[in-house]
Amino acid sequence: MRLLNKRAISATRIGHIKREYNVPVYVPSREEDVINHVQEVNQGPLGNNAIRRLFERIIDESRRLERESSHTD
Repeated sequence: MRLLNKRAISATRIGHIKREYNVPVYVPSREEDVINHVQEVNQGPLGNNAIRRLFERIIDESRRLERESSHTD
């Protein structure tokens, strides 16, 4: 939980920065790079399909926070 909440705090900060520099929140190629990396370093016992689903959800929630924070101060 501590790491997920730290990620959420970072996503909120990143959302503000992206708004300031007019950078898009959603960059599909970057997200795919992240998922590919975690699959490459995965040593189990979770399989790569499970890792993909978990990280897609984590990234989706982080993106939601970025989007929300990039629309408000």
